[in-house]
Amino acid sequence: MTAPVIEVAGLCAGYGEARVLFDVSLAVHAGEIVTLVGSNGAGKTTLLRALSRLVDSTGTLRMLGRDLGRLRPEQVFELGAVQVPEGRQLFDRMTVEDNLWMGAYRRRDRAAIEKSLGEVHRLFPVLAERRAQIAGSLSGGEQQMCALGRALMADPKLLMVDEMSLGLAPVVVDELLAALLEVRRRGVTVLLVEQDVFAAFSIADRAYVLETGRIVREGRAADLAQDPQVRRAYLGAD
Repeated sequence: MTAPVIEVAGLCAGYGEARVLFDVSLAVHAGEIVTLVGSNGAGKTTLLRALSRLVDSTGTLRMLGRDLGRLRPEQVFELGAVQVPEGRQLFDRMTVEDNLWMGAYRRRDRAAIEKSLGEVHRLFPVLAERRAQIAGSLSGGEQQMCALGRALMADPKLLMVDEMSLGLAPVVVDELLAALLEVRRRGVTVLLVEQDVFAAFSIADRAYVLETGRIVREGRAADLAQDPQVRRAYLGAD
């Protein structure tokens, strides 16, 4: 097993007096796709926000061996942890191309940025075709591609994707899942947060199951997909 990109131990987090996460521990290693699954309200998004330092937390948070506990969100971003938020959150009145360039706003090497743009266009050819189109006028699937592309323009070491499949047709979800496999092939580690457990397990190496703010199962995704309790709770199987 390679060294962890992200290490979490004893994490507790929430909003003010409302605690959402309780003693959460997990690790994501270089080159992995790891998924965090659970029902709506389990605390999945809060965990990503804690990793990005967008919510206060206690416990241990480390990325590439560096303590994240005292870093600001922009410093975590500069380390290479880039989040694709739930709901895409594009700049709706800007063009597709401008949205992609916004992902690279902290980079200075123009040649490297142009290379990243070419890679995004090869991954999602529709974004090249619609580069001058206003992002808010794209279909839901195209908007998700644009959000993923914008994150990749930041040259991430860890790509954190929140509820990628939400509201999308299965054929579009399959295309996005294939894109994440290609992203991993290019050397980017992926943490995928998903309510669609079947979709997440189909590409993940390992998985964690979160229920009411606590990790209740962990292991190889293929093994958890066959776990009777997981199948009953999340896959609708007997």
